[in-house]
Amino acid sequence: GRLFKKVNELLQGSGIEYHREDRLDVAICKNLPITLVFLPASDIAKYVGDGNVDIGITGTDIVEESNVKVDKVMDLGFGSCKLCVQAPVLDQVTDVSTLAGGRIVTSFPHLTEKFFAPMDAAKGVKTKVTEVSGSVEAACGLGLADAVVDLVETGTTMRAAGLEVVGEVLSTESILISNVNSKHEDVVKLIKRRIEGYMLAKKFVMISYNVHNDLLDAALKLTPGKKSPNITSLQNSDFKAVTSLVNNKEQNAKMDELHDLGATDILTFALSNTR
Repeated sequence: GRLFKKVNELLQGSGIEYHREDRLDVAICKNLPITLVFLPASDIAKYVGDGNVDIGITGTDIVEESNVKVDKVMDLGFGSCKLCVQAPVLDQVTDVSTLAGGRIVTSFPHLTEKFFAPMDAAKGVKTKVTEVSGSVEAACGLGLADAVVDLVETGTTMRAAGLEVVGEVLSTESILISNVNSKHEDVVKLIKRRIEGYMLAKKFVMISYNVHNDLLDAALKLTPGKKSPNITSLQNSDFKAVTSLVNNKEQNAKMDELHDLGATDILTFALSNTR
């Protein structure tokens, strides 16, 4: 699906090497005792929760919709969006509870029914939830629904359909999940450790520079590192060489600040993985 590219980068960066033949949904990992199975995101939680799949990557929304028991191993930091109730702008809906008892179209029937259940009980009505597999945003315009429940990332598709958010069901992002009955916990922990290393490496860069002893303390305040910077003496005893981790998003600002301070030979290095 839409997150495949990100997931593939994550696997490659974590050293999980595989070759997938065209039109095949199964691939054997080259360097680990793992078989990869490529499934629609909406099915992954079910296979992990009720099947023999040990570990999977999907969204929080899919896990909640599937209503299965899995272990949430870690957040993956991408694929963030919200599952929202959306109604036509022209209807000027200001209170989502006014939609209770109406017609709702969604690809998330379980979560939608759960969301409207308290409102239905309070009003003594029953919201009609209809499941469709795609083009949810078209349901209102085609007369099938009074509102829809769908994922909103940028809102472009929603606005193009003349809809607006009138209620939030949940926030979601990609997560790593595992089977609660997995017999391969060692492999699950290994994959988690590798992914954590890759994600940390993408968050930081290594910065290296030379600085006069008189400026060292000020320079270290700019680059304190994740735990502590590495300081090395140079042949010229008046100077020190410093290497430290800095946030990837701050690297250019840190280089400018170090330059203005008087540091020289300032370099940054990308990281591929870490432990």
